[in-house]
Formats: sequence, structure tokens, C-alpha cells
Amino acid sequence: MKKPLKLPKFKNEDGERDFWAKINLADYFEPSDFKPVYFPDLKPTSRSISIRLPLYLLNRLKEKANSLNIPYQSLIKQTLSQHL
Repeated sequence: MKKPLKLPKFKNEDGERDFWAKINLADYFEPSDFKPVYFPDLKPTSRSISIRLPLYLLNRLKEKANSLNIPYQSLIKQTLSQHL
């Protein structure tokens, strides 16, 4: 750590925003000062898509998912993830 960072008492969000916009954290911290942070409860964002599948393929997916006791859309996501 280079020098201690002293935070002022902020009157409002605008003052705090101005403070953080002007400060250079490299003046106060070394890269070795930082520690990895994990957020295990966050879920990755997902986006809905439309995809046309032949009926026989959709039926096979649903049968396979049913045999694995998982939703068929989860099976599609797992399969795509494994093959990409």
C-alpha cells in the first residue's frame, strides 16, 4: 500500500461521484494489495432466443432430459456448453 486513502464524509451522491471520478486509485494501492473476490450466488445472465427444431429432435431432447430427470432446456444448455 502506497499511502492511506482517507474518505471524506459525502453530503450527497453527486459529491461522492465527483470524488471517485477525480481520484486515481493507483496512487493509493499496489496490484498486490488486491485480493480475488468471488460471488458464488450470482447467476450468469441469460437471454431468451428462438430456435426452430424439427419435431423429432425436440421429442428426442425431451425424452433424454426426462430420463436424466432435468428440464429439456437445461439439457440443451449443458450440451451446448460441452461442445463449445
